[in-house]
Amino acid sequence: MCGIVGVVSTAPVNQLIYDALLLLQHRGQDAAGIATQLDRKFFMHKAKGMVKDVFRTRNMRSLPGNCGLGQVRYPTAGNAFSEEEAQPFYVNAPFGIVLVHNGNLTNAHALKSELFVTDHRHINTESDSEVLLNVLAHELEKATQGVPLTPADVFAAVAKVHQRVRGSYAVVALIAGHGLLAFRDPFGIRPLCMGKTSKAGANGEVVSTMFASESVALEGTNHAFERNLEPGEAVFVDLQGNVQAQQCAAAPVLNPCIFEFVYLARPDSVMDGISVYQARLNLGETLAKRVVSTVPPSDIDVVIPIPESSRPSAAQLAQLLGLPYREGFVKNRYVGRTFIMPGQAVRKQSVRQKLNAISSEFKGRNVLLVDDSIVRGTTCKEIVQMARDAGANKVYMASAAPPVRFPNVYGIDMPSKDDLVAHNRTVEQIREIIGCDALIYQDVDAMKSAILKLAPKAAKDHAQLTGFDASCFDGIYVTGDITDGVLTRMRDSRTESAKNTEDEEDSSRLALPNPI
Repeated sequence: MCGIVGVVSTAPVNQLIYDALLLLQHRGQDAAGIATQLDRKFFMHKAKGMVKDVFRTRNMRSLPGNCGLGQVRYPTAGNAFSEEEAQPFYVNAPFGIVLVHNGNLTNAHALKSELFVTDHRHINTESDSEVLLNVLAHELEKATQGVPLTPADVFAAVAKVHQRVRGSYAVVALIAGHGLLAFRDPFGIRPLCMGKTSKAGANGEVVSTMFASESVALEGTNHAFERNLEPGEAVFVDLQGNVQAQQCAAAPVLNPCIFEFVYLARPDSVMDGISVYQARLNLGETLAKRVVSTVPPSDIDVVIPIPESSRPSAAQLAQLLGLPYREGFVKNRYVGRTFIMPGQAVRKQSVRQKLNAISSEFKGRNVLLVDDSIVRGTTCKEIVQMARDAGANKVYMASAAPPVRFPNVYGIDMPSKDDLVAHNRTVEQIREIIGCDALIYQDVDAMKSAILKLAPKAAKDHAQLTGFDASCFDGIYVTGDITDGVLTRMRDSRTESAKNTEDEEDSSRLALPNPI
C-alpha cells in the first residue's frame, strides 16, 4: 500500500504535490518522492523517510514545472531498505516517462523475464513498479512506432498493459512533453480518484487537475472531487489541461480492497462512493451483536479503542450496548503506524513507544478493547499486557474485522501465512497467544454486508460495486491467478528482502540528478 498523486496545472506544482503527500502520509512512511517536468525535462527528488524529512527548501526549489507526481511508499515488494526503490521510477524511452504505483503485481517475476528476453528491457531493482513502468514504456513504443503520440495511442498502450499485467495497480505516469496519465487495474482493487480546482492567482487564474489515492488529498488541497476512476479506465491530461478518458479493459469489475475501509484509508475519505467513517461505524454495529453473544454487556465496565482506526467502530459498539466509551491509550503521534512499519522487530519495539495507558481508565475494571483488525498479533499481545499492567481486572478483545487467515498479494504486507496469528488456529488458540480473557471477531459476511450496503447505485456506463477483494479474510483472490506456487514465490521474495538491513550499502543506486 502506497499513496500516489499527480497534477497538471497552470502554476508550479511542487508545493501542491508536497501538501497532497502530507495528507497521504498514513499510506506509507518508508520513503517519499516527487518528480516534476519543465520544458520536457524531468526533475526528481526521492529518499527514505517521511515527507517532511525528505523534502527541504533546497529540494523543493529544484522541482520546477507545472505538472508532476509523487508517492509515499510502504514496501510490499522489493527491498524495504533500498533508497533506489523509492518512487517515482524513470525510464528515458520512449519520450521519457516517470511513474508512481500503488499496488502489487502478482506476475512480476514472469514479466521481468519477458521484458529481458522478448522486449529487451533491463530491470535494475527488485521493485514490481519498475517492471510495470517498463511494460507501459514498451507498449507506448509499440503503439506509436516512431510517429507523434496521441491520446488514442496512450489508451491502446494501457489496454495492452491490462492484458499483460496481473494484480493490483493504481498508476500515475508523466510522459515528457505530452501530459499526465492515470489508470486503474480492471478490478479496481486499489483506489484512485480525480478532482479539479480553479482559483485566482498572482498571474491570473490557476486551473489544475489532480489524481490521488484518496479524496482527502483533493479536499485538503482545495480541489473539488469529481469522481473515482473506473476499474480498467485510463485518463489522460495534456499539458494544456485537456482531459480525455477511455475504458481500456475488456471486462472491468469493481472489487475494491475491503481492508481500505477497515484500516488503511483515512476516515474522512470517501472511496468508490463509500464513506470510510460510516463503514467503520457499521462495522461497530455488527461487532456489537457478536460481543453480546460472547460476553454479557453486564460483565463489561468500559469500552476502550486502540487508536486510531478503531475509534468509530468502538464508539458505535459502546453506544449500542449502553456502555461507557473511554480513551484509555494516549498515542505518540511521532511514531509511525506499527502495521505499516517495515520489519517485525521494528513493529514490536514501537508498540510501547507508540501507546501509553491511562491507568485510571483500567484500574479494577473489566475492559473491552476494540481494534480495527488483528494481523500478526504482536501489537495486540503487547496492548493486552499494557492493560493488565495498568490494573485491569479482565481484558476482553474485539476485532472489527474477521480473522486474517490468508496472505494478501495485492499490496498489503501480508505475504506469508506463517506471519498471520489466525492462520490454522482457532479463536481460542489465538486468544491464548494474545493473552486476553475473551476474544471476539467480526463475521466475514457481516463485514461485507455492513460496507456493501453503503455503496451508491452506479450511473449509466459506470461499474456497480457488487463485492470486494477480501482475500486476506476469505482466501478468495479476485484476479483468479493466485496459486500455491505464486504465494510461495511471493513469500520467498519478501523473506529474502527482509534479510537486508539498513546498514547495507545500496549498490543498485541509479539517480536522476537535478542541476543545482
